[in-house]
Amino acid sequence: MSLIFYAEKCTACGQCVDVCPFGILRLEGGALSIAEGCNLCGACVEVCEPEALALPEEESPSPRPEVPPDGVWVFAEQRHGELAPVALELLGEASRLAGTLQAPVAAVLLGDKVDHLAPALLTGGAQKVYLAEHPLLAEFLEESYAAALTELAQKFQPEIILAGATYAGRAFIPRVAAALKTGLTADCTAFAIDPEKRLLLQTRPAFGGNIMATIITPRTYPQMATARPGVFKALKPASSGEAGSITGQRPVPLNNLVAGEIIRVELESLKTSPQSRFIKTVAEIKERVPLGAAEVIVCGGRGLKEAKNIKLLEELADLLGGAVGATRGAVDAGWIPYAHQIGQTGKTVAPKLYIAVGLSGAAQHLVGMQSSDFIVAINKDPHAPIFQVADMGLVGDLFDIVPALIQEIKKDKG
Repeated sequence: MSLIFYAEKCTACGQCVDVCPFGILRLEGGALSIAEGCNLCGACVEVCEPEALALPEEESPSPRPEVPPDGVWVFAEQRHGELAPVALELLGEASRLAGTLQAPVAAVLLGDKVDHLAPALLTGGAQKVYLAEHPLLAEFLEESYAAALTELAQKFQPEIILAGATYAGRAFIPRVAAALKTGLTADCTAFAIDPEKRLLLQTRPAFGGNIMATIITPRTYPQMATARPGVFKALKPASSGEAGSITGQRPVPLNNLVAGEIIRVELESLKTSPQSRFIKTVAEIKERVPLGAAEVIVCGGRGLKEAKNIKLLEELADLLGGAVGATRGAVDAGWIPYAHQIGQTGKTVAPKLYIAVGLSGAAQHLVGMQSSDFIVAINKDPHAPIFQVADMGLVGDLFDIVPALIQEIKKDKG
């Protein structure tokens, strides 16, 4: 599309030339000339009194198709036969969204010899599980996983696809969105539904966490998003009985409370070998307790002053059976490895107890931990932002408070 020019209306007044921010418009020999490169900003159109310039009409959006029948999907991430916690977290959120849409919830389980995970997905909120097992899916490869999920989506036509913003999700979900020719919002921290238009409202931090942007995909299906692990809560089990047996038929009742079906799917895309191959996994860092699974996290910031003081956090965390986290400032200073970083550019966590030690509580950090059940803040600055989200605040020098806490805990433990 290009700028529309009605030469017969032009008076060569030059106002459009003066306001053009890119120098596209020029007066040459008393006539207006338009060079290539116009980005249709419209500045010239606004000042043209004779209406000699106009913007082309926008293409009308393609009509939305009829609502697909298969509801809300969750990619059930697993590694070596164990479900990632984010899978159940997203099933809980998908159940809430699907309730507004009056649509079913499905989990997509990819792997090899992973059918034992399907019952947990059914009790976790899925009404059905699409199970694709193949040796090519035994280890995570972007190409194979993207081809598998794309083929499933093309076949069953989901309305929404959610996945965790983990290493795996960030690696292959964009390829799926591109293959399906639809939009994708990454690192979401909240979802809602516009019930009238059946739109997924996808909210994520933007501009360094200074604003929260809500994004929609109004023209294409499926609506796709990745969500930060630890932000949403998994559903509490509805029953303790067995989830469904493997079947492609009608849902199997679960203790008269939960119904579900597990559908095995054979995929054509897996009949071709991928261009890449898996070699091995190298464990870079062995954490005391993985941050994502920790019920207690002790997190330190620049207030620790130097690397040796990380030992204070480690001692407190060990006494509480928890893990050690850090702000970006502490990581950038080289005091602790990046695997411990919590915040917008690190991990998102939601432990039962979060102890913030010597950190101010910048917006970028709060994004990663504000879903914690109980937050204790230790800072000598009573006006630090962390106190605004803390359930309990201790104002004072961390080098006095933390050792005192450690001693009291040791006393209690005998």
